[in-house]
Amino acid sequence: MTERDRLLQLLIERSFRLGDFVLASGARSRYYIDGRTTTTHAEGQFLIGRLGLALLRGAGLRPEVIGGLTMGADPVSYAIAHASWLAGEPIHAFTVRKEPKAHGTGRRIEGCFAPGDRVVVVEDVITSGGSVRRACEAVRAEEGEVLAVLALVDREAGGREAIEAAGYPVLSLYGLSELLAAAEEGGAGAAAPETG
Repeated sequence: MTERDRLLQLLIERSFRLGDFVLASGARSRYYIDGRTTTTHAEGQFLIGRLGLALLRGAGLRPEVIGGLTMGADPVSYAIAHASWLAGEPIHAFTVRKEPKAHGTGRRIEGCFAPGDRVVVVEDVITSGGSVRRACEAVRAEEGEVLAVLALVDREAGGREAIEAAGYPVLSLYGLSELLAAAEEGGAGAAAPETG
């Protein structure tokens, strides 16, 4: 089994659910992808880091930093940062707060980020693209250069198109159609994931 196949299997086993759900965008869906149950899993972190880094390199992208809107983006960016260090090509990570801190430095972007940095914005699951666009706007407001957006899963619900219309190329490890086909083949998605 390839690393990509194994990560897909983890997503189906841990993150993909069938039912009736209200999404963050307000839309209803018959399926839900809780990326955090895979992105915070030890093996998921390892695979996301390696595959995400390979996707960036395959696209010819050489960002200095990687991050996105907390909290969906955090484990994805940390996994890729860790993999990049092990590969000898460090890409540091940052987090975009939903709102600037009301105390201390009052920063909206925390971590390894400086004006002028070349950035890839990440997300676990893209639906409408709203979270990603907010993260891109925060990076640009702090004078970062957004090279692209990288997602673990594109729900194929118009988010990719909205992000690209805003001027940001989108890369994704998986599309919803691939998850649906794998879930149908494996019969996954009915029960809540077990920890461990």
